[in-house]
Amino acid sequence: MFRGVGTAIVTPFKNGEIDFEAYEKLVNYQLEGGINALIVLGTTGEAPTVSDTEREKLILKTLELVNGRIPVIVGAGTNSTEKTLKLVKQAEDLGANGVLVVTPYYNKPTQEGLYQHYKYISERTDLKIIVYNVPGRTGVNVLPETTARIAAELKNVVGIKEANGDIDQIDRTVSLAKSARSDFMVWSGNDDRAFYLLCAGGDGVISVASNVAPKQIVNLCSEFFNGNLEKSREIHRKFRPLMKALFVETNPIPVKAALYLMGFIENELRLPLVPASEKTMELLRGTLKECGLL
Repeated sequence: MFRGVGTAIVTPFKNGEIDFEAYEKLVNYQLEGGINALIVLGTTGEAPTVSDTEREKLILKTLELVNGRIPVIVGAGTNSTEKTLKLVKQAEDLGANGVLVVTPYYNKPTQEGLYQHYKYISERTDLKIIVYNVPGRTGVNVLPETTARIAAELKNVVGIKEANGDIDQIDRTVSLAKSARSDFMVWSGNDDRAFYLLCAGGDGVISVASNVAPKQIVNLCSEFFNGNLEKSREIHRKFRPLMKALFVETNPIPVKAALYLMGFIENELRLPLVPASEKTMELLRGTLKECGLL
């Protein structure tokens, strides 16, 4: 689907509505930065607070702005298999290139339940599907053996966004999944783990930090793929403070604050999320300056 950086883009709001003017500027900033894919309506895009009507408008606007230059992947996961399928079919009907499907949260399925969830969806769509494993948010963890089973048996499931912070699990997931199917892709779901995932044989990152630093995160991956390990590590070390700062409060609170400081969007979120504290704003101002972004 893509190798490198996919930006999990924020959804800008202004006076309670989606700010499509700001969104267009942000999408163009991503394209100019050379990102390899755009993920809309994920966690970073505050999908749970976006209405069905807004959802359709945002997907169509993204497809219009991108105009086929990179894949547009739509967040479509819920904790109901049928509801998830409905969102997947909507993305398919609107022309998206793929869907990101988070594991069902709250109801805590077993490993067999997780496999059956993705099997049910994959048998009812031609879209490419990315599994999203983020145990810290969902309360359920896709084990490496389950990922390998999905890779081996579900052909339109093309990869996994792995946001488990356990480096050993990341290593085992890459190894087992690629042994099961060589073209199965593994992306880091944590910016500060992306460099290590690349070293383990992964394929890139679905990034929050690239909202504010698309060119730099793209360079981190491209230098690695070109064999320039030292340069890639240097970029990782330089931008690691930014990667950490963007998660001092619940994502996407800090990244929206950072984009506000950079002049891209209003610092507005929808409840139950609220804008960053002044302490976080001060941290972000300093970090953005140190990274040459402000």
